[in-house]
Amino acid sequence: MAEVSARRLPVSKNHVAKPITFGVCATGDPRIDADSRKRCQNIVGLVADVVAKRVKMPDGRPVEVVYSDLLIDGEKQADIVAAQFRSAGVDALILAPDTWAFPQLTLISLLSQLDPNMPVNITCGNSGPKPGVVFAHAVNGALAQSGRLVALNVGTWPDTGMSPKMTDSTADALVDWCYAALARAGLRGRRVAVFGHDSMGMETALTHVIATRKTFGLEIARLDMKMIADMLQKGAYDQKELKSLRAWVDKMVGDRLELKTAEQGELFNKSLALYLIMRDLLDDLNAVGGGFMNQLEWGSDKRGLPLPVPDVAESLFNSTFDHNGSKSAVPFATEADVQGLLTMLAMTWLSGGNPPLFMDFRKVWESWEINALAAKLGVKVPAKALWATKGFVDGDNSGSASFNWAAMPGASAVECMKNVRMPLADEGYFPGGGNSVTYVSPGGIEGIAARLAYSSINNMFSLVWDEAVTIDMPDKLAQAVCATSNATWPHTFVVPKYARMEEYKQFAPANHFHMTWNLPVARLQHWMDLTNVLDVGPWADRPALISGVDRPAPLLHLLAGGEAAAKAMLSR
Repeated sequence: MAEVSARRLPVSKNHVAKPITFGVCATGDPRIDADSRKRCQNIVGLVADVVAKRVKMPDGRPVEVVYSDLLIDGEKQADIVAAQFRSAGVDALILAPDTWAFPQLTLISLLSQLDPNMPVNITCGNSGPKPGVVFAHAVNGALAQSGRLVALNVGTWPDTGMSPKMTDSTADALVDWCYAALARAGLRGRRVAVFGHDSMGMETALTHVIATRKTFGLEIARLDMKMIADMLQKGAYDQKELKSLRAWVDKMVGDRLELKTAEQGELFNKSLALYLIMRDLLDDLNAVGGGFMNQLEWGSDKRGLPLPVPDVAESLFNSTFDHNGSKSAVPFATEADVQGLLTMLAMTWLSGGNPPLFMDFRKVWESWEINALAAKLGVKVPAKALWATKGFVDGDNSGSASFNWAAMPGASAVECMKNVRMPLADEGYFPGGGNSVTYVSPGGIEGIAARLAYSSINNMFSLVWDEAVTIDMPDKLAQAVCATSNATWPHTFVVPKYARMEEYKQFAPANHFHMTWNLPVARLQHWMDLTNVLDVGPWADRPALISGVDRPAPLLHLLAGGEAAAKAMLSR
């Protein structure tokens, strides 16, 4: 008998997280004809290609897509495909049935051998000849009764032909689910790094470590700010790179960087060094996001030695560029606001890497109030101006404002930075000095404005959200609005699509909210399904179902008494 020995794994000093792997397969009926079987196999490849071409990781890398064209007629084939998918490291499964099959013998047998938390999608045509849609309803119903979440995408492709192409709407619905599955599976086992404790006593910013681990699969690495202060004092960063970063800021911002003395210049350099220090620490931890406390101990408490604000550093993290060129946006929360960080992290991944915006939910301007201010200033109100008819929220905060939001989506670094100013930080708030970031976001940016919240009553997270758009106002009026709060901070004027202002100002779950552009609603809804986050949109004007926008409600939720009831029971 041959000697058996253990296998030693190779030593690796670096870890690069692999892209999410989607596995695509199809069930079959052993009684169907050869042409129908070949058509089923072709559909598997076509579905796999749609995902491979259209779904990317937040850093721009393509996802991995594997498929098996071995039709799962029964248990034997289910065992083979399950082994293949386990070997390939499949994170999310897509079934594309085109014929009838037997639920327990096929998909149920396959899923019993895979991770019970694996996201599952069934995408099929509404076919008549060999009705895969009939099987889809049968197996979706069986899984829903057993408590397994499945996203059912009954789309359209031709009933005949060996290589039927799905419609654009079918593909869009599939891709939206894929991004939700990517965000769910891709963030499990990852971590964020937060420097400092919960700042300013904000209960809505707390690091709910166990609940976050349970709900999102995320770890929270907590580092004391003394580490940052010590590294700053020691000069534990690349001095040459700091000079490069400062030269880039000088070039991009020029005389819009306010510095009156040599001492202020040194404080500004320290705030730039913060970016390099925290960036390298996040890299050491393989972290996908972060946060920094700042207030009160770091930059405001005169009992200690206040240090310069990290505003520019936080803006750089949330941007898709820095002095080294293009980079991935790394969601980063000011004031160590962990629930804000989780919100931005999810929406960045769901949008394919779009930069997040961190804002104070500062002042809700109802229509009567902004019209009164316009009249006082002698500003003519344009006909049907959205800000005048509905009102808006002035979103602004001293930190974390992505530079990308100083211009329209897709603008270059130069186009963004030409709209940015860096005034001296408000000495009253920040006696440690340094520089703030300020700009006014352009109007016409559409996306999702949202905020996660936690409840100790049910130990669950909720998401308060609405579609939203940014708006422009006449310069004189915009300047007056900015001056109402703090003109040296960045401002984004946000109008929710469905929330009335009397609702919006009452139902904000925290003093911060967040926005990401080009994020389809269905992706957000699928992600809330997969993470069991409660969907909170208490807006009187929003229909229960908007065709072409909302995802179909999972059957699992409907059978268990509705979405909120089902999620509450699943969280136990």
